[in-house]
Amino acid sequence: MASLPDPREQLAVALDLPDGRAALKLVNRLGDACLWLKVGMELYYAAGNALVAELRNRGYKIFLDLKLHDIPNTVAGGVRSASHAGAQLLTVHAGGGGRMLEAAANAAGPPGAPRLLAVTVLTSMDARELEAVGVFDPPAEQVLRLARLAFSSGIRGMVCSAEEVNVLRKELGPEAFLVVPGIRPAGTTAGDQRRIATPYDAISAGASMLVVGRPITMAADPAAATREILAEIAHAGAVLVDRA
Repeated sequence: MASLPDPREQLAVALDLPDGRAALKLVNRLGDACLWLKVGMELYYAAGNALVAELRNRGYKIFLDLKLHDIPNTVAGGVRSASHAGAQLLTVHAGGGGRMLEAAANAAGPPGAPRLLAVTVLTSMDARELEAVGVFDPPAEQVLRLARLAFSSGIRGMVCSAEEVNVLRKELGPEAFLVVPGIRPAGTTAGDQRRIATPYDAISAGASMLVVGRPITMAADPAAATREILAEIAHAGAVLVDRA
């Protein structure tokens, strides 16, 4: 019988906060309820590597969500800098093209470099917004196109919505590390997200890791909210194992 993964390895709490002080205040409330913390652009630009080091010293794993998108040489340098910062996960935009993705993958080759995640189509975007930037295919087709490009460029991690994760799992196989943001437990608001899902549904569809922000960070008890999501992840994992 297959063993169940640790649900804490399948959840990243998004520290979408304006500064290091606010982030550490939240982290103090989370305690050991979570293992992975996602540091995005707003927080990283405000607090930098000093905050990353503090979080690592506290025993957390760091998902650095910078969505690198530039010429190949510049992105490769960004990947190397993230390696020095101690991030274990790092995002790049799949829309940067094959040469950029290959440069990023090569820069992430040495030991200690972060696992790269190629962002396909932001979960805040729908078909109408894609059309506005010249993409007339449905979001699912654009996600698959970009995921194939990233995979062929040497990147094995993808960021997609729960609506596409099942297709990517079938297309890319078990090797792919599929990260799904836009997670909203039942009863919470969607906010500015468009393509959303519950934790249970996303894991059931084949997600490797979920990213959850406001349902945790804005909860009256962030640690309790985290544990509820972990329980839902564990339940989905148990059902998958039973079906195998």
